[in-house]
Amino acid sequence: MTREWRLVIGETGNIATLHSDRNFEELEAGMKQTAKVLAEAIGAVVEGDGSVELAGVASPERASSSDLIFVDSPKQVARAEASAARCVVLPTGLSVAGKTLLRAQHAKVAFAKAAAVLREASIIAQGIHPAVVILPLAKIAATASIGPYAVIGEDVHVGERTQIGAHCSIAAGVWIGEGCRIHPRVTIYANTRVGDRVEIHSGAVIGADGFGYAYGEGRHWKFPQAGIVEIGDDVEIGANTTIDRGSLDDTRIGEGVKLDNLVHIGHNVQIGAHTVIAAQTGVSGSCVFGRHATIGGQVGFGDHCTVEDHAVIGSQAGVLPGKIVRAGQVMWGTPVRPLPEFKELNAWFSRLPELGTRIKKLEEKSGVVDGGTV
Repeated sequence: MTREWRLVIGETGNIATLHSDRNFEELEAGMKQTAKVLAEAIGAVVEGDGSVELAGVASPERASSSDLIFVDSPKQVARAEASAARCVVLPTGLSVAGKTLLRAQHAKVAFAKAAAVLREASIIAQGIHPAVVILPLAKIAATASIGPYAVIGEDVHVGERTQIGAHCSIAAGVWIGEGCRIHPRVTIYANTRVGDRVEIHSGAVIGADGFGYAYGEGRHWKFPQAGIVEIGDDVEIGANTTIDRGSLDDTRIGEGVKLDNLVHIGHNVQIGAHTVIAAQTGVSGSCVFGRHATIGGQVGFGDHCTVEDHAVIGSQAGVLPGKIVRAGQVMWGTPVRPLPEFKELNAWFSRLPELGTRIKKLEEKSGVVDGGTV
């Protein structure tokens, strides 16, 4: 059965509850859980003492007896066996002696779910600080929290249990949903729409003008940047990432998208649900990404590219303007090309010095110098 996981920040702003269709309704983050209860919540099977109490997660070397650890390869077994932890998440086919085992098909995913229960999210803000500036027409939910020196503009809506950190600037007409976590010094330009349970890290700028100009009469004329940014539910936006507002359309970030630090999203870009983009990637205007795509770090996209569902693009690739990356393809290189082709070309490139030497020797033997005969 497919389950829907939702992270909801609790009424005090520092308690989180992870919900599924059935298992997480009563589990609060930061609370101790027995191995048995936790296993039921994450879909794992207990082997050993199900009464072991767990209070946190850690690496094997740093774990205490109340921490949960995980193993997903045979080479990690010795580290786990030497750990002080009494309980370990691991996949079928592996075994760790002397521990309570929580077996799951995907150990790393199960461990991440467990961490959402055992770890309490850090507090960004608590209550409304007296140094906040809130313009008269703003609507702030009773359970929302705002840190010092934040500025909340006219007609802003801030949903229940949302936390906004110190020195944030939220411009007029912004809508922020429920359970969001907006870290200090985030800037959100006018009329941006932010869904529920969105996390935006420090230094991010959402809704600045896109880089759009028309050249004529010897100068660059600014093209209208009249659209907005729409961010779906459960999105995470990394530190110092920038997302430009649309030009004549809107920029849209789909549900569950994860953007790393220092990512740039240009105007009118559309990113489908659950796509992930690693650090320092630059996406030019009007690119369209499908669902569940994976983009490595430092990838450069020309304008009007299309990346279809489940495509993978490796780090430092260059995607030329208008390029279409088909669904499920794995691509690499500049210009980007299918991975087998990239690997073959890369192998030849590494042999160029050797091939050059061989060609020179052949030319000498045949009496050819610089392409001509002696």
